[in-house]
Amino acid sequence: MSLLLTGGRVIDPANGVDAVMDILVQDGLIAQIGDLRTKVQAERELDVSDKLLIPGVVDLCARLREPGFEYRGTLESELTAAMSAGITSLVLPPDTDPCLDEPGLVEMLRHRTRQFGQVRVFPLAAMTVGLKGKNITEMGQLTEAGCVGFSQADQPIEDSNVLLRAMQYARSFGHVLWLRPQDFWLSGSGVAASGPYASRLGLAGIPEQAETVALHTFFELQRATGVRLHICRLSSGAGVELVRQAKASGLPVTCDVSINNLHLTDWDIGFYDSRCRLEPPLRHQNDLAALRQGLADGTIDAVCSDHTPVDEDDKQKPFAEAEVGATGLELLLSLTLKWAQDDKLDLSKAIARLTNGPAQVLHQSGLQAPVLGSLAVGSAADLAVVDLKDHWIVGQQTIRSQSWYTPFEGWEIPARVSATVARGHLVWERDA
Repeated sequence: MSLLLTGGRVIDPANGVDAVMDILVQDGLIAQIGDLRTKVQAERELDVSDKLLIPGVVDLCARLREPGFEYRGTLESELTAAMSAGITSLVLPPDTDPCLDEPGLVEMLRHRTRQFGQVRVFPLAAMTVGLKGKNITEMGQLTEAGCVGFSQADQPIEDSNVLLRAMQYARSFGHVLWLRPQDFWLSGSGVAASGPYASRLGLAGIPEQAETVALHTFFELQRATGVRLHICRLSSGAGVELVRQAKASGLPVTCDVSINNLHLTDWDIGFYDSRCRLEPPLRHQNDLAALRQGLADGTIDAVCSDHTPVDEDDKQKPFAEAEVGATGLELLLSLTLKWAQDDKLDLSKAIARLTNGPAQVLHQSGLQAPVLGSLAVGSAADLAVVDLKDHWIVGQQTIRSQSWYTPFEGWEIPARVSATVARGHLVWERDA
């Protein structure tokens, strides 16, 4: 299929492009870019004048809830939500049920995702069998099955010796570990960030040292092994500074931040609002400022949705008992652009953290082709058409995910996706 998109403002941070141009999509790739309206013919032409044309959004953390938690979300519902949000590639953590610790499970999941649309789904495999932190999985076989890296999801490793062995094995074969920094003993049974507000509410706290101690451990073992790491969902200002220092010292490390921690603090918990029961926890105002600055200056490579659908019965419980998580796919683009507006940043910088930044993380994890996060000729024909003039209110009626629970309910946020092209196909077009 060939598709010609005409008259859009093309912003492609990977190639330094910001200009009104046309794009020809053919055979799943970007075929031509420039002034094409009278020069080429296509099977379909889409006028995107007054709209933004950007590479498809790459989300580094989105749980689709299959297999095992279909009552919270299905592949069909969540991939449809992703397409409506301009997301054309996403990374799936391994904490499904059963968890992704065997090649057969990974192959089955990849087969299932191909049945629902054209979104590229990149699974992470469990780093240890059953995510129990004891025995390392067969990393080679899992990579051959299609995994892009290895993770414990939100399950910490108690034994640092297991982590060391996993790093040594991963380094020997060129695998990448995707780790969320949380010390098992310091995080304990905490449900909110330690501080005056958690104390006032009587909630068990999680100190920032739960993140920083874990980061110190990661980086010391990384220096000893040379393994490449991706740090998932930083939450503290001190954590940002440790990553900044690690990068400055030459360690091969990348990191991301959740859209939740980029906009919310512990004060948003209010009077025990369980929609704010999240991992990592919402921290303090100074942490939020540091995360925003780290994302702006490139210390943080990408922003992710941390999409974790939850059902009503598990979310509408007392705060400490409520299920962790919130929907995020359809909020990722709009809330990232809101961050740029709030901090008066260049639009291209915000789009880079959604496209080229996370795409580079995937390519550094071993993904060779296709080229993601770019609109250069020969790159994957994954694009999003965005109406910057549109605003929308977050709520049950505007969320397509099977779960609509989010701490951003009621927020009016900028920009809506008008159309999504994935693998060269027009997979989503918003009704007028």
